[in-house]
Amino acid sequence: MGNIGCFSADYAEAREKFLGAARIAGAAVTTFANPTRGPRGETLATDVAWLGPADARKVVVTISATHGVEGFCGSGAQIDWLIRGAPSLPADVAALTVHAINPYGFAWLRRVTEEGNDLNRNYVDHAKPYPENPGYDEIAELIIPRELGGPVAREAAEKLAAYRHRVGTQAYNVALSAGQFRHPHGLFFGGGGPSWANRTTHAIIERFLRNRGDIAVIDFHTGLGPFGYGELITHYEPDSDGSSRVRAFWGDSVTESKKGQTSSAARDGLGHYAFNRALPDARVTMATLEFGTYDRDSGLRAFIGDHWLHAHGDPGGPEAKPIKAAIRRQFYPDTDDWKEAVLFRGAQAIRMAIAGLKKA
Repeated sequence: MGNIGCFSADYAEAREKFLGAARIAGAAVTTFANPTRGPRGETLATDVAWLGPADARKVVVTISATHGVEGFCGSGAQIDWLIRGAPSLPADVAALTVHAINPYGFAWLRRVTEEGNDLNRNYVDHAKPYPENPGYDEIAELIIPRELGGPVAREAAEKLAAYRHRVGTQAYNVALSAGQFRHPHGLFFGGGGPSWANRTTHAIIERFLRNRGDIAVIDFHTGLGPFGYGELITHYEPDSDGSSRVRAFWGDSVTESKKGQTSSAARDGLGHYAFNRALPDARVTMATLEFGTYDRDSGLRAFIGDHWLHAHGDPGGPEAKPIKAAIRRQFYPDTDDWKEAVLFRGAQAIRMAIAGLKKA
């Protein structure tokens, strides 16, 4: 069983623990400084720890904080692995641990980046026309109303319920979360260009993963599924080589978004596509490890509250405290049983990825 002391109260503590764990493991650390600051003026950065031979052809990669506030989960699992699992890393496999790829969102308790981008919608080809989402266009002002309470909010909720009734739940969910590129303060905004985190991801790929042969990637997330369960999700085409490798690495618990098996629908712009498109000559085997927390409706309310706060409210005012507490709780259940489940499943997924690389 892992040590739940590997989890942290905030981004600054998580970064300090990660850097300490990397030193203990003997890893080489590279820091990518973010241009923004945290809520207390603290430095923000993505820290990358490399462990193993510099010329390793096989690399296991873990990523935390793609959706910033979800970073508590991945950070705790990464720190625990560096302390407990790193000593058993095989001689022919290297480990690349990417801590807080979206440090702004982690520090400010937001899912989005400093540009307001959902990073898992931002990995699109920005040179091409952006995907359309007419459904979101229709409900954008209802999702993030000018006021969070009172008659304005009630009227927006009534109109939103009527829209959902008219188009059906499936179309409503697509409109809401498929990603959109017209409303910068809205939900799941894919951005108007590559975000800092996107550019940093590609810098990391270029610096550490170019010319490797076999790469396994685990991207830690929270918020969907049963409480404490870690669902391994893949976005490869059904019956493709990638799909087969994911199952060979992680077994039959893997769910495939393209088969409609997952709690998260497949979309372009995901980190999955960033790694697979940037490394066409490597054999990339990637999965999202999604840990369930609380119900979707409470998650949506917390998400909307945070967007409203940064669009119409005062992130430094008294109204911020309950909103930030709600989104933190939704994406980071600060309970021992949940943390224990994360550490067990996280260590298991990393161990199985390394075993898969050795067999590949």
